[in-house]
Amino acid sequence: MKKPPLFTLPLFLAISIICHAQPKLLVGLVIDQMRYDYIEKYWDKYGEGGFKRLVNEGFNCKNTNYNYVPTFTGPGHASIFTGMTPSVHGIVGNDWIDLVLKRQVYCVGDRSVAGVGGTKGASGQMSPKNLFRKTIGDELKTKNKNSKVIGIALKDRGAILPAGQLGNAAYWFDVETGFWISSTKYMKDLPKWVNDFNFKEPAKTYLSQMWNTLYPINTYSESDPDNNPCEEPFKGKELPVFPYDLNYLMNTNGGAGLIRSTPFGNSLTKDFAIETIKNEQLGKGLATDMFCVSFSSTDYIGHQFGPQSIEVEDCYLRLDKDLEALLLFLDKWLGKDNVLLFLTSDHGVSETVPCLQKKHVDAGVLVEKLIADSLKQHLTKVFGDTISVLVNDFDVYFDQKRIEQKNLNFIEVKNAVVSYLKKMNGIADAVTSNEIQEDNFADGSNPSRDSLRVKVKAGYNAGRSGQVVFILKPGWLIGFYKGATHGSPYIYDTHVPLLWWGSSIKQGNSELPITITQIVPTLSEILKVSVPEGCVAKPISFDK
Repeated sequence: MKKPPLFTLPLFLAISIICHAQPKLLVGLVIDQMRYDYIEKYWDKYGEGGFKRLVNEGFNCKNTNYNYVPTFTGPGHASIFTGMTPSVHGIVGNDWIDLVLKRQVYCVGDRSVAGVGGTKGASGQMSPKNLFRKTIGDELKTKNKNSKVIGIALKDRGAILPAGQLGNAAYWFDVETGFWISSTKYMKDLPKWVNDFNFKEPAKTYLSQMWNTLYPINTYSESDPDNNPCEEPFKGKELPVFPYDLNYLMNTNGGAGLIRSTPFGNSLTKDFAIETIKNEQLGKGLATDMFCVSFSSTDYIGHQFGPQSIEVEDCYLRLDKDLEALLLFLDKWLGKDNVLLFLTSDHGVSETVPCLQKKHVDAGVLVEKLIADSLKQHLTKVFGDTISVLVNDFDVYFDQKRIEQKNLNFIEVKNAVVSYLKKMNGIADAVTSNEIQEDNFADGSNPSRDSLRVKVKAGYNAGRSGQVVFILKPGWLIGFYKGATHGSPYIYDTHVPLLWWGSSIKQGNSELPITITQIVPTLSEILKVSVPEGCVAKPISFDK
């Protein structure tokens, strides 16, 4: 079978977007944790109607990267749909430490709203209030109030952040009940069609089966052997090997929430996506509608088993069939010429630490609490006083007032932390908030280091990021002794797919560098709406 087309067009010919007619429906697909190389890695096993159809009929931006750190789900979805980096839109992580509230804040957490559907607990207390800026959907609705903007995902943040501040609805999966829920930010009650969908308990139906490989397991030559020490088994199963009795594993892995860690979570999302389009009549109105769909199971499976696992490969082969079903539905619902679709990812993923070490690659695991404890001990030796330190992901937070009350110089404290972190095994660099805010890192003596610091600056927000930020060496992770994670500035975490398909998109591809923040200004040209304030990226297409 042929591989993806290798020819390259100049960028100004990339996506021929001379839009004589507006698309009736804009569909933004985000595949959580999808590295770009998964397109080529599994190409020979994909069918003709999913990923291959998007590549062969659409435009493939083959060199699309994130231009900031940390590369996490919350910042990724916010950046895709605002066209900005976390320094501007404010979603600096999946969570961060609020030094005023003195607690951890979740990126879409909102205690002022209540859940609609589900258990009515904290899982429903979600909204986009922490997002500082408008999304492309907000601009679409500002131009025409009749436009509908809806987001869905198993993850709340994967549904809410793309839908923006003005979204008509966002729906996410409640692990307690196995139902799709929302919050009072959007509605007082779930629509009848959502209740009808939930009533059938589709999650439990999917989990009543075995998860075996789609094809004979001996054909999964792109992946490592099924049984290896790099993967994390499900609770209640000794080894991470096929087949998986999902009905049995529900009892030891959180009930219906288990579906998130199986390929059938993507199938459930596809089913709900089609029901949403039909019942909300998306694309059938007088104005362009926008539908944001994030497939989350790829991330859960990738974290548990790692990118070289048969489980991840099987997940993508099954997702390919879900994409085919969705595209076929769009063909019948509106027709390809009336749909504009883009597909991308919120971040990539690292290799697993045990597998890297087995290959004699420098790799290891750091733990937030151990880093914090080590820093406290060091600061006590240096300054003769106990200084409270919190580590959240790659951010170090301090209580500045308490430090100053102790008559200590805060800059000296931060500098001492930076010096200590730079000597710690597994840490590539560390930088203070003062340096981040005052230096553009463009002309330093170490280009490699400075290029990483440029990404740190783009991901830094003074009100939410730590007062010291550090970067791990390649192959080093926070947590995850087994399985894998992401968050780094390296290619394995930043290089993601960006496929365009549908209305006015000509077939082709480009290897020229593109940043994730260029999606929104490109869409603004197509939709003829304003670019969200704060977006400074250039459109991908220049053919006027």
